[in-house]
Amino acid sequence: MKDPLIRRLHIVGIIIFLFAGIIIAKLFMLQIVSADYYKKEANKQYVSVSEEEFDRGKIFFKEKNNTTVSAASVKSGFVLALTPSLLPEDKETVYNKLINVVNIDKEDFLNKADKKDDPFEDIAHKLTSKQAEIIKNYDIPGVKSYQESWRLYPAGSLSSHILGFVGYKENKLIGRYGIEKYYEDVLKRGGEGDFLVNSFAEIFLDVGKELLVGDKKLANKEGDVVLTIEPKVQFFLEETLGKIMDKWNGSLVGGIIIEPKTGKILAMAAKPDFDPNYYGKESDLALFVNPNVESVFEFGSIMKPLTVAAALNDKVITPGSTYNDEGYVLLNGARIENYDGKARGIVDMQEVLNHSLNTGAVFAMQRLGKDRFYDYIIKYGFGDYTGIDLPGEVKGLISNLDSFREIEYATASFGQGIALTPVEMARALSSLANGGNLMKPYIVDSILVAGGPDINIEPKKQDEVISKETSDKITAMLVKTVDEALFGGIVKMDNYSIAAKTGTAQLASQDGNGYDKNKYLHSFFGYGPAYDSRFLVFLYVKEPIGARYASETLTYPFMDLMKFLLNYYEVPPDR
Repeated sequence: MKDPLIRRLHIVGIIIFLFAGIIIAKLFMLQIVSADYYKKEANKQYVSVSEEEFDRGKIFFKEKNNTTVSAASVKSGFVLALTPSLLPEDKETVYNKLINVVNIDKEDFLNKADKKDDPFEDIAHKLTSKQAEIIKNYDIPGVKSYQESWRLYPAGSLSSHILGFVGYKENKLIGRYGIEKYYEDVLKRGGEGDFLVNSFAEIFLDVGKELLVGDKKLANKEGDVVLTIEPKVQFFLEETLGKIMDKWNGSLVGGIIIEPKTGKILAMAAKPDFDPNYYGKESDLALFVNPNVESVFEFGSIMKPLTVAAALNDKVITPGSTYNDEGYVLLNGARIENYDGKARGIVDMQEVLNHSLNTGAVFAMQRLGKDRFYDYIIKYGFGDYTGIDLPGEVKGLISNLDSFREIEYATASFGQGIALTPVEMARALSSLANGGNLMKPYIVDSILVAGGPDINIEPKKQDEVISKETSDKITAMLVKTVDEALFGGIVKMDNYSIAAKTGTAQLASQDGNGYDKNKYLHSFFGYGPAYDSRFLVFLYVKEPIGARYASETLTYPFMDLMKFLLNYYEVPPDR
């Protein structure tokens, strides 16, 4: 038997060995893996910078091959500044020298140069190092250049509603909209209330507040953000929306491309938009609001597949169920008509979708009953937040259904009377394409944590709305609508099955009395390949001019987008 003293020495030796291993591993992370990050942090303690200089985490797009592309970064340059009391008497000579290097306004320069009691007046920003060097060589008393940094968005207006921008709040630069705001605690560097901690002490202490990212806690709050946005898909979507706006002169055009199986947003945009590099030049602050998550709309007939699916799921109808379409129904003293007011006699549920019959949606709702219909409204996620990782999300308005009157449920069955956000509607429609699941939409793929392991965001199932069997049934019906009814079947794809539906909704009158008979919101959604869906595309245009129905304004843009996606991702044909 070994001496107890020797055993104790062995145990102590093992502990010391493990302890040393932990320290070595930590030093490796600090000195090798995160060397650049900590060097930059250390430099901040010793390098004097201008008032404008700041540092901030990067934002990246993610291409289909997993390559990242810069969406937001920090660019460095120089600011040209004056100390008026030190300037030569001949201010115009100074100006004439400087104008050869940088474009500055003469009147502004002379006004600032005359402020003798002001120790610092900046007159030009974002100078190159070459410009700064020339000015330095002039050696003009009272004229200096200082290093500065600023936020740069290399793609200009691309994804502006998603990215937001960095702007001043009082005297502090922070994220003001979009990802910049939502992930402020991740992207900011050396923010207010932060403190420096000795690296050796960090080994033993859990330092820094935690941030919830997705469903995971981020212990080290600083890092870079990788979006789910595929830049080429985003560009094609924005180009398509621009064409819709140019052709139909809508007051607002928007779209979302989402993976229905995961909730991952591949593209999201709205027009008009803005360039976050020049946000200060915009006079209309409403441009900064992302209508896909911060605005609600009555979407009209794209609601009908959700109503029919709910009734199919409860087995109160089948695709072949029939009713007598008289062109209208009377409820609570009001008359609800089909879009054209025409009666079609005995029709089945396939014809309801093919011809977008309001009376057929009401029939399906009535077979369900008000209470069960309301249950499905809630299960589809309407009237609640989706949880998407963007700021300012609002909930859909479904308070009309807090009523005993059947007419409120009837209008909701075909998409009027309830107002929803585009992302809320896209999430619900995705359940038709993915086997019946309500998936949380998300727009950040991962967080590249500074000095720590990365955090990858995983898809999250929020509920099960309908069965796989029901999903297959409603999908087959929507495929038939495209193949046979949409423009008489001329837009169907020979090699791919596409499920889709149009929506045309009247807009509420500005005086609050009913609906404006001359103003509409057009919407269109579809997914493909229909029975193993990779993409769901959702489009809308507000107040288009020169077209009555969504089929006229959005069918071809949708088909262009779907063809691009299937080709770009090299999706095999399914028929």
